Amino acid sequence: MNRELAVKIVAEFVGSCFLVMVVIGSGIMAENLSSDQFSILLANTIATGAGLTVLIWIFISISGAHFNPAVSLVLYLMKEIQLKQFLYFICFQFIGGFFGTVLANTMFGLDFIQISDNERGGFNIYLGEFIATFGLIITILGVRKFSLIAVAPAVGLYISAGYWFTSSTSFANPAVTFARGFSNTFSGIDPAFIIVFIVFQLLGAFTAMLLMNFLQNE
Repeated sequence: MNRELAVKIVAEFVGSCFLVMVVIGSGIMAENLSSDQFSILLANTIATGAGLTVLIWIFISISGAHFNPAVSLVLYLMKEIQLKQFLYFICFQFIGGFFGTVLANTMFGLDFIQISDNERGGFNIYLGEFIATFGLIITILGVRKFSLIAVAPAVGLYISAGYWFTSSTSFANPAVTFARGFSNTFSGIDPAFIIVFIVFQLLGAFTAMLLMNFLQNE
């Protein structure tokens, strides 16, 4: 493995790790401070949107700041990254996300690995994940044509909105979805629903790619 690829892999690992820590850690903190569901979701939303924006700004010039297998898959299918890079990216996104869950649980004095019992099932929820991921991909592919530096706030704002307008609260990321299965807290997801979530995320990402290819290719 050459150094350039190694650097990108480390960036994807660290970015995915911190993203999951932000998502899960802010949910735990909010639960500790309030029993009101509105306040908990609001705190989780603000922290996730802000954290994701900063993480993308940090790593976008290094690895592209994917932190998301669905994003990496789309860019691979668009022939913007090679198969080897794609495979390394998704592996380290999943590993980084899992490590982020372990760190978040441990920081707040919980068992470092838990199994979530937070049920998130039903076609309406899965449709929410399809729409959430579809919107994320069109945000990335559309905004980068305008300005690469604008991608970070655009994604942060979109995910913040997704918490509120989608029935699933906008996971929109297979690696983050997997990682959230190991924290039995506000942000968790029962592992029984993970595979279906990921299928609908990938379908949403692929559909968004087709749409944007049609719209952007003159």
